[in-house]
Amino acid sequence: MQPFNFEITKDYQEMSQVAANLVIQKFQEQPTGLYCFAGGDTPVGTLNLLVDAHKNGIIDLAKAYYIELDEWVGLDEQNSGSCIAYLKRELFDPAGVPDSQVHYFNALAVDLLEECQRANQVIQEHGGVTLSLLGVGVNGHLGFNEPGVSFENQAHVVELDESTQNVGQKYFTAEVDRSKGITLGIKQLLDSELLIVEASGVKKKAAIKQLLSVEVPVNEWPVTAVRTHKNCYVIVDQAVVD
Repeated sequence: MQPFNFEITKDYQEMSQVAANLVIQKFQEQPTGLYCFAGGDTPVGTLNLLVDAHKNGIIDLAKAYYIELDEWVGLDEQNSGSCIAYLKRELFDPAGVPDSQVHYFNALAVDLLEECQRANQVIQEHGGVTLSLLGVGVNGHLGFNEPGVSFENQAHVVELDESTQNVGQKYFTAEVDRSKGITLGIKQLLDSELLIVEASGVKKKAAIKQLLSVEVPVNEWPVTAVRTHKNCYVIVDQAVVD
């Protein structure tokens, strides 16, 4: 028996709506909580639905606090392909979220370990993350937690896999160094009150197959760590399981 809630939706739009409904409910319950949202193609539909809910008065995204999941080392919001630029474009700016309520990694900092400690401190001060909404990498990564990662990590700097670097190029209009990332750790994501994982398309089949087939999580496929979470929803579209 799988320990998490697993739902197969007919398409990307339905997947986004199912996830958005869960997030909206959590915002209604904890409007000033600490929220963590992944970037990338998969969550964008859900984020757009959250903005719609905000504009329709169903939730107030501007009351909550946010922490960035991950970032490409060496980039900031001036680069449109950075994770923080994505979040501002798709969520924070349309909803009028004050910058003071968003903690993001300064991936240009000289001391990246200090940046990790700052993120750890923010999470500690809020008593943990209220909700994390994650996508899944083709290699099973969560955030920039790559295969082989320790599930006990807090925020850390990581050498990125070649597959992650290759997939990441689509977010940039020019070549950038994508060899390193900075990310929240698996332990912090697993400590989230509510954990939602979305996967869409045939490229995510291998990762979800591993999640569904293993009984004991293996760090070669970081996504399998969510099996130990007591309040996790994995939502996929039909293409992932066909």
